[in-house]
Amino acid sequence: MEPVELPEWERLRVLRAEAEYASVKKDARVAYAMWVVVGIFGGHRFYLGDTWRSVAMLFTLGGLGVWTLVDVFFVGRRVRAVNRARRAAVMARYGLLDAH
Repeated sequence: MEPVELPEWERLRVLRAEAEYASVKKDARVAYAMWVVVGIFGGHRFYLGDTWRSVAMLFTLGGLGVWTLVDVFFVGRRVRAVNRARRAAVMARYGLLDAH
């Protein structure tokens, strides 16, 4: 099956949506760097928008360090989940179905 070429206005709408998503996308490297530097205070969770969880980490010093250590296994997964949700929201705002 041959690919269908989009009309110019539709192509621009898709490009606009992709650009907006790129501006709100979170980077796993940044999240891990924040985990290393301020993980005990929940800085990486603040970066990912997990406000309540990060406040809990802030006041318990990362569950006395245990929560912070366990988070090393979950940061990457959480970044992917946050990015999926943000991409879906952006694409929905532009009335596009997400093929990714």
